[in-house]
Amino acid sequence: MALQAGMGDNLYVDGFDVSGDVGSLNRIASPMATQDTTPINLSGVRRLGLLHDGGIDFSAFWNPGIEADAAHSVLKTLPTSDRVVTYCRGTALGARAASLVGKQINYDGNRAADGSFTLGVSTQANGYGLEWGQLLTAGKLTQGAAGNGTGVDLGASPTSFSQGWAAYLHVFAFTGTSITVKIQDSADNGTFADVTSAAFTAATAVGSQRITAGATSTATVRRYARIVSTGTFSNAVFAVNFVRYEAAGHA
Repeated sequence: MALQAGMGDNLYVDGFDVSGDVGSLNRIASPMATQDTTPINLSGVRRLGLLHDGGIDFSAFWNPGIEADAAHSVLKTLPTSDRVVTYCRGTALGARAASLVGKQINYDGNRAADGSFTLGVSTQANGYGLEWGQLLTAGKLTQGAAGNGTGVDLGASPTSFSQGWAAYLHVFAFTGTSITVKIQDSADNGTFADVTSAAFTAATAVGSQRITAGATSTATVRRYARIVSTGTFSNAVFAVNFVRYEAAGHA
């Protein structure tokens, strides 16, 4: 794949698309703690990988508008509860995306000498670290009724992994009774089957969720994946980031 510029990206916070008010992503980090376990019989350093962490930091323009996803209305509350944040490296189906569940720890205004006014926001992962996956929706998907998404190629080599998965859902708009979004996988992009337990809780309003197979899961996820929606609704706008674990030891 050719090198890419950071153009046409999206940033979602708890079911709100704040992309139009974000000027830059300053940090997308997934650090890991280590423990020095060097014994006296080695001549080099040996370390064990420990807990994963994560953070997404960005700079927002001042927009106190009345629209639901104006940056100020979304970020000003500085909640003490967890937020779900997803950065999309482009909005094509299958594009890479980074998500975390974490704390928004600040909302700092900065007025420059030229009169410009921006706000700095930092988020720190809480419990799971930052996770890179692929979009099973082309950015924000709009549906007027239940249906199947398009299969996404998660990678040809190997054709499956048996270390489990995680998934993130943002619902941006909803009209109806409820929508349930689940994930299916396939070996050939033709015959799909439900991924065990990979169904989000039924959504009835704007919001976000994370689900996972668990840290010790040996669930197999095959080469292709897609979303499937069920429920009764006339309008649903949502995005899904799907993480297929390629190594053991995730949450």
